[in-house]
Amino acid sequence: MKRDIITDPMLLSRKSVPAMQEDIQTAQDLLDTVIAHADHCVGMAANMIGVCKRIMAAQIGGKYQILINPEITDHSAQKYTAEEGCLSLKGVRTTERYAVITVSYYDEKFRKKMRTFRGFEAQIIQHEMDHFEGILI
Repeated sequence: MKRDIITDPMLLSRKSVPAMQEDIQTAQDLLDTVIAHADHCVGMAANMIGVCKRIMAAQIGGKYQILINPEITDHSAQKYTAEEGCLSLKGVRTTERYAVITVSYYDEKFRKKMRTFRGFEAQIIQHEMDHFEGILI
């Protein structure tokens, strides 16, 4: 079910807690919501739909994928400066991102995965993980 986008900085500043298998409906709602905004959105964290769980939907390989409880287990030394927008906030902000990250996560069926992401895909994941920590870019 498509949900409304949260734009209140106070709500978005709250830290997210780990997701459990019973949160799978939130993952589906998040996927439905990001797809509804696909023309101008490449990723979304669950707190953007009002659920402070560590679930994200990110555009990877040209389609949206769910990452549950992702953790960066390794990253490149190389960083770069990026300008990012956010569906929950107005404007564009500058931030630094790792060029390459390795992420451990669960998929939408709660299967454990590990994958290395580069460039823009790594940037999307890092942006959404900032949302988990209540960091607004």
